[in-house]
Amino acid sequence: MDSFQKDIDERANLALSNKFELLLFRLGEGQHGGKSELYGINVFKLREIVPMPKINRAAGMMSPLLGMATIRDQFIPVIDLPAVTGCTPKTGLNLLLITEYARSTQAFAVESVENIIRLDWSQVHAAESGVSSRNITSIASLNSDEYKDELALVLDVEQILYDIIPSGRKVDMAAIEGNTNPLKPGAVAIVAEDSKVARQMLEQGLKGMGIPVMMHSTGLEAWEKIKVIAAEAKAAGQPITDRIGMVLTDIEMPEMDGFTLTRNIKSDISLKQIPVVIHSSLSGSANEDHVRKVGANGYVAKFDVKELSQVINKALEGAVV
Repeated sequence: MDSFQKDIDERANLALSNKFELLLFRLGEGQHGGKSELYGINVFKLREIVPMPKINRAAGMMSPLLGMATIRDQFIPVIDLPAVTGCTPKTGLNLLLITEYARSTQAFAVESVENIIRLDWSQVHAAESGVSSRNITSIASLNSDEYKDELALVLDVEQILYDIIPSGRKVDMAAIEGNTNPLKPGAVAIVAEDSKVARQMLEQGLKGMGIPVMMHSTGLEAWEKIKVIAAEAKAAGQPITDRIGMVLTDIEMPEMDGFTLTRNIKSDISLKQIPVVIHSSLSGSANEDHVRKVGANGYVAKFDVKELSQVINKALEGAVV
């Protein structure tokens, strides 16, 4: 287990090359029995892995919340991940994955941790058309000697947390009351985000600011749309910023991550003037350093609409992170 916890911060550097590392784990048998499903989570989101500690259950707490655990003097809510996905552990809940999302810390109880593998984001595909579960955001094709032709289901943690604690993920529209659309008339915001619930909340927040949006579920999908609009603008003799007022992108997405999308925009002389804001549930100074390296104009954590509004306005004014 110690090998899973070494040098996690260094793995953040993989994001600059459209690569990442996926922690593989199992939750037990699925609802219909048979083979134990393989699940994955980006190592960048993982703080540590610990053996199952004592769980303190508060009065009225219901599944899938197991209770609270004390980890390094911090009280952390524990979520029964097999219960969320409809799996039944064969050997029990043996480990906790301590994760950090959108400035919150939570623990996911799992049956076993299997491996860490390095993947290119092109090996990860959006799950919306092929998997009915609302808790799966993408499917990773492993294609290694150890996992030949095997797939890993990548969890949509934002959706899971929203379902369990919806009040903690609401968009505070009052925080942006009175905001007006800062884009040029006729320009739109291109948004790239793979989490369904995050897309809904971003769209709600941006529309509350009066910003028209085009939503995309992968970085590659957004990049293809940007190229189409750029060709149309060129044919019409317009600057690209008359058509695309800004790009708002997540970091980790199937097919192309947000750092690669940003670098593509900023390295293209016809597109580099488009302000790019990166938003992410991933936290840490290493992440912000990467934002600067790829030339983004702003960075904000997810689900904070007031901060998002402020960062967008600064980015459009030409401020650099």
